[in-house]
Amino acid sequence: MRNRWGILAVLFVVRLTIAFQFQSVAAVAPLLGHDFGVTLAEIGVLIGLYFTPGVALSLPGGAIGRRFGDRATVLAALALMLAGSLAMALTDSWNWQITGRLVAGAGGVLLNVQLTKMVADWFAGNEIATAMAIFVNSWPAGVALSLLTLPLIGTAHGVGAVHLAVAALMALGIVLAAGYRPPSSAATAATSSVRFDFHTAMAVAVAGLIWGLFNVGFATIFSFGPAMLVERGWSIAPAGSVISIVLWVSLFSVPFGGFVADRMKRPQTVLVAGCMIFAGLMLVFSHSGAVIASVVALGLISGQPAGPMMSLPAGVLVPATRAIGMGLFYTVYYAAMMLGPIVGGACAKWGGSAAAAFDFGAVVLVACPLSLWVFNRIASSRVLPA
Repeated sequence: MRNRWGILAVLFVVRLTIAFQFQSVAAVAPLLGHDFGVTLAEIGVLIGLYFTPGVALSLPGGAIGRRFGDRATVLAALALMLAGSLAMALTDSWNWQITGRLVAGAGGVLLNVQLTKMVADWFAGNEIATAMAIFVNSWPAGVALSLLTLPLIGTAHGVGAVHLAVAALMALGIVLAAGYRPPSSAATAATSSVRFDFHTAMAVAVAGLIWGLFNVGFATIFSFGPAMLVERGWSIAPAGSVISIVLWVSLFSVPFGGFVADRMKRPQTVLVAGCMIFAGLMLVFSHSGAVIASVVALGLISGQPAGPMMSLPAGVLVPATRAIGMGLFYTVYYAAMMLGPIVGGACAKWGGSAAAAFDFGAVVLVACPLSLWVFNRIASSRVLPA
């Protein structure tokens, strides 16, 4: 296949597997708690462990891809994800659940970094903003699909069947990725080491923190939303289906937010307003009975800041520093995503309800505009390259 939009569709489906696998724990959290005798805090740790390898693998991820090639790296990453799901499906030990989660997370990190680079290869300088908006939407699509299907599988056949279903999707990803060919115009990797100044590195790190905090808040909805509704008397399958509404609506709000930001030429205004309204809606959802109205509103608002946030690194990176800069960006992002669910689960335990995790999610969303102020201060003090 040489049509770049067809390639994007394939890469969309392959990246969807990451979100589907990540959500597989939260989607059946009550079943895990029953089968393994663990609390929401321990389940929060298991959720967060998926992103732990990202802290170590994001920076070298690009170098691994350059050394072994796009297709080989993607296939190896999917193989790790498949192995992790099989380890969780075929064992009844909590320690093996942790091990499988870490192995799968390592594959997910490599896959995420490499696929982002592959999209850039096909669309650099030509509708890349549109392509990236579509590509980013593979995450809520995968999570929503997970919420719709995995609780039904879990209640009917058990937690092991859930992980087998995830493994089957990884196998499909391997089949799709096996036929990938890079574009003939793909640029060769630079051979010289690239250094960028301290202020640029700090600005990129803060941008990664903003993206990480935002995703911690967003992930709170589908990580602890089903458990909160189950606490209110919902059964697990309808709870997962209702929470998935946020993800389905966000499929439209993410590109719409980018479009509005471009038309207004005020992306940071969209970022700040979106985060503040998003935080308020998190509190409304967790402390009111308006479930359906809240999840629809969350879906409409939660996607708005995503595009402006993803544009922050491009504002301070030049082509020569883009590879290492994005590696740093993802390192900070994964660190935030590793710790976020752990803290959220701890808040739920201390508060005696999953609603406390939503209060934590609102706090981290408010921290995004504050971090943006820091980003702007650092970015304005950079020494621009000649």
